[in-house]
Amino acid sequence: MVLIVNTTSDTSVTDTIRSEIESRSTAAVLTSDIEIIEAASLNISHCIGCNYCWLKTPGVCTIKDDYEIILKKVIHADQLWVISDTALGFLDHKGKNIFDRILPIATMYLRFKGDQMRHVPRYDQRTDIGIIYRGDVEKDYLKRWTERAALNFESRSLGVFESNEVKEAVSCMCL
Repeated sequence: MVLIVNTTSDTSVTDTIRSEIESRSTAAVLTSDIEIIEAASLNISHCIGCNYCWLKTPGVCTIKDDYEIILKKVIHADQLWVISDTALGFLDHKGKNIFDRILPIATMYLRFKGDQMRHVPRYDQRTDIGIIYRGDVEKDYLKRWTERAALNFESRSLGVFESNEVKEAVSCMCL
């Protein structure tokens, strides 16, 4: 399953994604394998670093807001695509919150992977990640950050795309 979380108030990017997917695949694939969440109006708080998702309520975030629904879908998704505005040359706070709150899919335990320490995943499922952004950003930096985030969760980076590169992003989605 491909999960697309749009944190912007502009639905034109998700409309373009829907249109592009429909032109490439059957309606059955679109309805069963792709889920788009328009999250701009959802209440998604920032991570408070309490570590409850590791220590007291393993795999469950202590913050009870609209992110709970998204996290349950991320756990089962093959791919997570986040559509975000930018601020200060990076993802804005809404887009960054999606990634920061993904921590419950890992455990607090660490192990060496090659010559680097990595969190031990909580679940067998690995969710690859991609970003579509609107605004000004240092793309190489965001690409490297996405690769590192994916590496820490033992998944793959699917790439970083500007909002005018939706066709290229859809090419990276497993349909």
